[in-house]
Amino acid sequence: MTHFRLKILDRYIIGKFLGTYVFAIVLILAITIMFDVNEKLDSFLKAPLKATIFDYFLNFLPYFANQFSPLFTFIAVIFFTSKLADNSEIIAILSSGMSFRRLLRPYMISAAVIACLTFVLSAYVIPPANVKRIDYTNTYVKNKRVDYGSNIQLQVSNGVIAYINRYDNNNSTGYRFSLEKFENKKLVSRLTAQTIRYDTLHRWVARDYMIRDFKGTREEIRRGTRLDTIIPIEPRDFLISKNDHETMTTPDLAEYIAHQKMRGVANIKGFEIEYHKRFAMTAAAFILTVIGMALSSRKVKGGMGLNIGIGLVLSFSYILFMTVTSTFAISGMTSPLIAMWIPNIIYTIIAVVLYRRASH
Repeated sequence: MTHFRLKILDRYIIGKFLGTYVFAIVLILAITIMFDVNEKLDSFLKAPLKATIFDYFLNFLPYFANQFSPLFTFIAVIFFTSKLADNSEIIAILSSGMSFRRLLRPYMISAAVIACLTFVLSAYVIPPANVKRIDYTNTYVKNKRVDYGSNIQLQVSNGVIAYINRYDNNNSTGYRFSLEKFENKKLVSRLTAQTIRYDTLHRWVARDYMIRDFKGTREEIRRGTRLDTIIPIEPRDFLISKNDHETMTTPDLAEYIAHQKMRGVANIKGFEIEYHKRFAMTAAAFILTVIGMALSSRKVKGGMGLNIGIGLVLSFSYILFMTVTSTFAISGMTSPLIAMWIPNIIYTIIAVVLYRRASH
């Protein structure tokens, strides 16, 4: 047990790492607020001040910080490690008999803290907060909600297909609705209605309906003006807005993706990318910590500024690379899982090479 006890040096490095990480976040968020206010000033002036502060900024800042957590991690490692190296502190530590591998331990402990924080925020905390943030932007900045749909067709359950010619989310009403049930690839029942309105908890109200039951060569027809029925679909299953995937917790995302695949919905790439991205971003904390530590642990002629420059280039290239690979998944060139982990795989190789060079 004493082997894993934190020593003074471990606590010192962990404190410097996490302290610089928080400082970098606060500094960049302050700059971000200024740019954001300048860009959306007209919208902020129209909105109530309370909504702007509590619904937008208090939810936007954690979202932004978590999105760029790899950048902040890398900057923190590069900055304080370069300072240690520039003051010859790392040379003194290694000269005392400590191995480079042992020196890496407090860095990885710090990375684990950041990785856990990043995952909990992205998986459980930020999605509910995004509901308020996105609702604010849709109301006062730019409405990106999808309130209309046409030619909607999806599988409700095994062998049951629903079709809506047009759906208006403003009045929760679909027009020219049909629900077909198949058994052994044969149509056994068909419900049609002029309109169908969504109530709550999968309750739908069909108006001017007709039900046709096919029993061999016979056909039974029932008609009516109103039919209360349970259909296990809801508008969010087919009215998919741009940022919907950001409002779901990770368990909700997994369940939603499975349901949508079962129903034959095609445009769920964004949800799959978001799901795998949350895990990939968590692993990035460890990878970028190793790269940053290996790069900045030695004195260089250019001093700390050169290390920080290299670190910024690598961290921004990582974020850019992840953005580029996500477009591959959207276009169908690769799966979302592979697309989100390609940057981590490549940067892991870079981390191993740099670590070996730095430790010898």
